Amino acid sequence: MLKIGLTGSIGTGKSTVGKIFSELGAYVIDADKIVHALLRREDIKEKIRKEFGDVFDSKGEIDRKKLGSIVFKDPEKKRKLESIIHPEVRKEIKRRIKEIEKKDPEGVVIVEVPLLIETGSYRDYDIVILVYAPEELQIERLRKKGFTEEEALRRIRSQLPIDEKVKYADIVIYNTEDLEKLEQNVKSVYEKLKERVEKR
Repeated sequence: MLKIGLTGSIGTGKSTVGKIFSELGAYVIDADKIVHALLRREDIKEKIRKEFGDVFDSKGEIDRKKLGSIVFKDPEKKRKLESIIHPEVRKEIKRRIKEIEKKDPEGVVIVEVPLLIETGSYRDYDIVILVYAPEELQIERLRKKGFTEEEALRRIRSQLPIDEKVKYADIVIYNTEDLEKLEQNVKSVYEKLKERVEKR
């Protein structure tokens, strides 16, 4: 089995790439989805309530927008949130990988993690794939999603610059053109990954 870490920066299109890999037959684990599930757990909610106060909606669920507006303005608060969430995410990813390995030892497992490099968890993978788009394109895509330029920049700059991330990547997928071109790029990478598994 091949364990691959898939990352990028906000607005580079890593979720789209993850979806294409999944359609091609890879097992894709989305760390963001794990985070969503964790934020509904009572023990996690309690830790967040103690640390961040009232960041809950009328149904008692964590309001991600409210929480986001706090952590993206304060690096210390961001670190605090990560110390609550990241160990649990890593535990769940490991559990899922083991499950897949039992079922399909020849499989290609792709774990989509936004902060793969920042957290140092890139070391857990055989290969690191980075989805790349320059900053101006990231801003343009985030603005289309309804962010102001200032909000977009704050989110982009809260992560390691995309050009720094390139240094950690074994494979870079450029997402600077249309979807068709991106699909071709991902397919070509996936074929190489399958070959690599077969040679093991």
